[in-house]
Amino acid sequence: MIIALDGPSAAGKGTLARRLAGHYRLALLDTGLIYRAVAARTLADDSDLPERERAIAAARSLRADDLARPGLREEGVGAMASKVAAIPEVRLHLVDFQKNFAKHPPDGKAGAILDGRDIGTVICPNADVKIFLTASEEARAERRFQELRTGGSDTIKARVLADMRERDARDSARSAAPLVPAADAFVLDTTALSADQVFDRVVAHVDAVRATRNS
Repeated sequence: MIIALDGPSAAGKGTLARRLAGHYRLALLDTGLIYRAVAARTLADDSDLPERERAIAAARSLRADDLARPGLREEGVGAMASKVAAIPEVRLHLVDFQKNFAKHPPDGKAGAILDGRDIGTVICPNADVKIFLTASEEARAERRFQELRTGGSDTIKARVLADMRERDARDSARSAAPLVPAADAFVLDTTALSADQVFDRVVAHVDAVRATRNS
């Protein structure tokens, strides 16, 4: 079983993906980390190359170990990740990695869940289940603000909201795999829902899809 889980930042994808992976015993890939790893390497590259070329070089030479490097969740890395994700050459280098993960889940798992922004539309268009989580900008900004504050980051909520709006606009308008729900995705607004409520509703949907296909 392949589950494609998409949506904007702070909509609740990460929490849901981890719970679904455990519930259905699926391999889990947070594809955002791939782009964050490229972003971190781009930021760390002190060469004289233009930013675009540095990002392409980082994507071309990305290793699995890069997904474990510290600081990938920092706000600046996230902003850069949105920029590098809009570069077609970067996406081209990283698409194969993601598709291979879905086709050959590691650790003997019988399936995989991929958490990202274009899984249901580009990476796994034939996924068994496609889910798109969303939430209001204000709710997502509050969640992100609390996450950053808990992590010790010194930031203000207005700045978090402004950055989120800028990133949403860039992700939705980019020509390479824009952030949009797949036509057959189960779209769930998590603004007023708890993590448990989101999990329960998605599990009910997944189980219904599986029952229909097995009947």
